[in-house]
Amino acid sequence: MTQVSLSELIAGANSGYLVSFPTDTVPALSVLPEKSELIFAAKQRSQDKPLILMAAQAADLWQFVTKDGDVPSQWQEVAAAYWPGALTLVLPANDRVPRQLNPTDPTTIGLRVPNCALAQEILAQTGPLATTSANFSGQPPLKTMNEIDAQFPGVLTLAPSELATVTAAIGLPSTVVKWMGNHWKILRSGAVKFDEDSQRLISDELD
Repeated sequence: MTQVSLSELIAGANSGYLVSFPTDTVPALSVLPEKSELIFAAKQRSQDKPLILMAAQAADLWQFVTKDGDVPSQWQEVAAAYWPGALTLVLPANDRVPRQLNPTDPTTIGLRVPNCALAQEILAQTGPLATTSANFSGQPPLKTMNEIDAQFPGVLTLAPSELATVTAAIGLPSTVVKWMGNHWKILRSGAVKFDEDSQRLISDELD
């Protein structure tokens, strides 16, 4: 059992250990960006399936996709409308992004800010983390800390006492959209719907 307190999980993440915590979609398997190879190994994940950077706020993420500090208005508008939330933006990466996050295509990086207070609290104290769903590659995402603890016994997860105030997650992965230079292209459908005709993102009505 590797269920720990919130402070222990944050300390572990900052020390380079694999950790898992709830988000607004499905639980994240996370690690410091420069330790991303630990996630690929734990999940038995192909190198051509990149990880994303998750952070507590958009301001923590723009540094990885801008060269001169200017964030294009199209990116800011979508982020302002849907972050925090279940939308991952794939944007051009700069040289601050560790190659381990996207070994086969280091020119792009996925970014997200989760709509989960606990996840934001963790990320505010760790800085951006490399993340993906907690599961073996090709299998459905695990949805509880107990499931994750059983499948990944070396990963730090939160003790039940730390989860009492966590809002139920959507249970669907985030929608992933990529900036193509003058428009967005959907790469994965998820908890947010994408209208390709109008290039607008429409919140999914979920029960």
